[in-house]
Order: sequence, then structure tokens, then C-alpha cells
Amino acid sequence: MSQASVGFHCPECSNKGKQRVYTASTILNGSRPIVTQVLIAVNVIIYFVTAGNNRFVNQYDLFGGQSVAIPGRGVFTANGVAQGEWYRLITGGFLHANVLHLGMNMFALWILGSQLEAAVGRVQFGVVYGTSLLAGSLGVMLLSPHEATVGASGAIFGLLGLAIALQRSLGINIWQSGLGGLLLLNLAFTFGIPGISIGGHLGGLAGGLLCGIILHELGPRIRNDTVTIGLCVALGVVCFGASLAAASAFA
Repeated sequence: MSQASVGFHCPECSNKGKQRVYTASTILNGSRPIVTQVLIAVNVIIYFVTAGNNRFVNQYDLFGGQSVAIPGRGVFTANGVAQGEWYRLITGGFLHANVLHLGMNMFALWILGSQLEAAVGRVQFGVVYGTSLLAGSLGVMLLSPHEATVGASGAIFGLLGLAIALQRSLGINIWQSGLGGLLLLNLAFTFGIPGISIGGHLGGLAGGLLCGIILHELGPRIRNDTVTIGLCVALGVVCFGASLAAASAFA
């Protein structure tokens, strides 16, 4: 995205000299953020299906596998990735502890997602989101493998990393655009508030930033979207494999 008086210019249009401005109106009407809306819907549906139902407690993303106290539900013994439940590396990104947790994450997803999806396209956006989610899971496995960890914030931090890489590739100073300040604020919350997954946030941020560099700095040199998107997918696969290895090591 390049700076404009209102909204953002997409990179393709800027390169061609035909500027198209994305405002709140055009995002909602002309460039509907389908992937963002689907992700929000899936998160909300899963929350209300699982909330308050003890038979879903094992879906809590307990990576290491141990007894855990769930507020309002008691103490449960849940298996984790180390016990063969590899899907927790993915499902953890779609589970939330309470309505406030869900609401804050979905608001952030809408703000970042609706703009980024319009700027980079649905395929790139979806790939970066998925890779960031897996990178966040790897961060959890490395820093806090025995803590119950849930939430979409790792993937959302990845979108923040994508935005940083995108602005850098367009020559925009992230401190002048305000994105740098937003990053510092979110990192302050990550390290300053107890109960927030540091590994999940840092891992997701790193995954999204790396994808952004591949797509928008390496991409113009390669000039092959299939290759760059494939590299991002490969990064997600590496994160997934590394998480499985870490689970076995920490079991």
C-alpha cells in the first residue's frame, strides 16, 4: 500500500500510474474482503459452538498435554501435539477464551484484513494468514509449550508484519505512516499484560513479515507470483514440521 490523502493505493495500480484509492466505502462496496469476512465468521461460529460445552474442552490448544484449569469448567486433562493431536497447531488459531477475547481479535482482523486483502489480493492474503497462524504455533511450541494457548492473534500479528513489509517495499516510512507506533503499542501489550502468548504473537509477526518480504521485495525480482506464493506455503509447512519436532522434544 502507498500513502494517499485518503485510504491506500494498491501496488499494481501505482506501478501502472493508474491510481486506485481504497477507502472504507470502496472496501465495503467495490472490493469486498471475502476472505476476511469468512475468517471472522468461522471464528465466531466456532466460539459459540464450543463455548460453555465441556465436551469441547479438549479443543483447547494445550500443546504439551497436561492437566489444566479452565475458568468456570474445572480441571481437565487434555492431550496435546506431543500426544499425536497435530491438528491443535491449526485449531488453536480459531478458538477463543471468552467473548471479549473474540471481539478484540475479530475487530483487529477486520481493520487489518479489509485493507490488506484489497491491497494484495485474496490469494496472497489467505496464504499469509495461514502461514502466520502456523508460525505463531511454532512460537508457542518454542516459548511456552506446556501452556493452554488459543486465539487468532498470532495470525493477526502476521498481518501486521505483512503491512510493514508492504509499506517498506513501497518506500513508505512505517514511523511516519503510524504503523511503527501501532507495532510498538501491540508489543507493549504483548510483554506487559499477563496471560498473553508472547511466542504466538512474535511467531506470527515473524511469519507475516517474512511472507511480506518474499511477496513484495523478492517478488518483483522473480516476477512469478506462483513461485513467491509457493515459497510462503513452504514456509508454513516448515513451521508446521518444526512445531511437531518441538512437541516431541518437549514432551
